[in-house]
Amino acid sequence: MTSPSDVSGGVKPRHQTTYATPSDRELVIMRTFDAPRALVWSAFTDPAHLPNWHTGPEGFTMPVCEIDLRPGGRWRYVWRNRTGREFEATGTYREVEPPTRFMSVTNVNGAEQTSVTTFAEDDGRTTVTLTILFMSREARDRGMPYAKIGTESNHARLDAYLESMH
Repeated sequence: MTSPSDVSGGVKPRHQTTYATPSDRELVIMRTFDAPRALVWSAFTDPAHLPNWHTGPEGFTMPVCEIDLRPGGRWRYVWRNRTGREFEATGTYREVEPPTRFMSVTNVNGAEQTSVTTFAEDDGRTTVTLTILFMSREARDRGMPYAKIGTESNHARLDAYLESMH
């Protein structure tokens, strides 16, 4: 894994998702998109946009996307694979600071997992950084392959979706 300084290193990634483990419990996922921050924020936080790209691995859909974007508000996503099996995730927003960041908490197998997503714009491009804090190193190591499964294809779909919107 790369260190946090290797991830940023003064050079913004372009169409490449990077993964870092700056501590035993953290996973940092970073990607730059060729779109203004307001548009990328909306793609991540508006239930009219999210199901168009955040569908997980190839062949999955997101038939349920409920977002109450405010501190204390809840979110609920349901993904469906090709065979019809569904996977649900739910959480609560702790902090919401449009259009720069939000923090949410998810209960994963009885353990609280905190995620902070930030949006930084530079010259019309937006870098999204997702920092996930797991309960332990073991939980992070178990969760990392699942975090990567859909991220690459989601980000490729988001690139295309953002391009179609501006």
